[in-house]
Amino acid sequence: MGLKKTYRTFKRRTKLFFKVNWIKTIYFNHKMFPFSTARKLPVFFFGSVRFSDLSGKVKINGPIKRAMIGFGQSFEFPTTYRGIAELSLKGTLIFNGYAQIGKDCVMLISEGGVCEFGYMAALGSNVKLICSKEISLGNWTGIGYESQIIDTNSHPMMNTETKEQYPLNGSIKLGDYNSISNRVSIMPNSITPDFCVVASNSLCNADYTHLGNNILIGGIPSKLIKNNFTRDWESEKDKLKKNKLIHW
Repeated sequence: MGLKKTYRTFKRRTKLFFKVNWIKTIYFNHKMFPFSTARKLPVFFFGSVRFSDLSGKVKINGPIKRAMIGFGQSFEFPTTYRGIAELSLKGTLIFNGYAQIGKDCVMLISEGGVCEFGYMAALGSNVKLICSKEISLGNWTGIGYESQIIDTNSHPMMNTETKEQYPLNGSIKLGDYNSISNRVSIMPNSITPDFCVVASNSLCNADYTHLGNNILIGGIPSKLIKNNFTRDWESEKDKLKKNKLIHW
């Protein structure tokens, strides 16, 4: 049994070794962390990724482990890469433990912006995240593929009669155990409660916490669809850890 276990471990690590983008992994960790943290390589990169700016900061709260954060992970179908992943980090990126970022994601944290990932928070493939002020993902909250999280209107907007300037940015705060389906747009001022499910192809742009926990919302813009509705997280946790954690 000991030899079989050793062989399986060797086989797994060898397979993983050739998937990791070691140049970007080593560069990022030593660029963003002090040597005592960088040598543990807490962040792994997979596939092609462009670092357009790394002038910001990365903070990891909790014990530092190797490969606790994955960028470009292939944990869902399809398994192929489009090679469009990009990271521009001018603000602050915070991880509260393990986190996963899927294939071909685009992330921009502007100067002054703060983006925070809760424990086991995840972005699916082809997700676009643009943070100019504040974006917070709760523990175990997952964002489905081809979704976008944008806390800014990008351009100044005004009332043509009163000349009132509308706010350019608005914080986004997603609660714990949120299941965001695919192709969802999460826009400025979106706030969700814990145990919230958002239907596919929906638009979130408001505070939904008054609706309470265990809800299904959806539509354009999102509205309450069903109460007493939640994803069965407890039955999935072991499977999610097996598929998403990088078992180095």
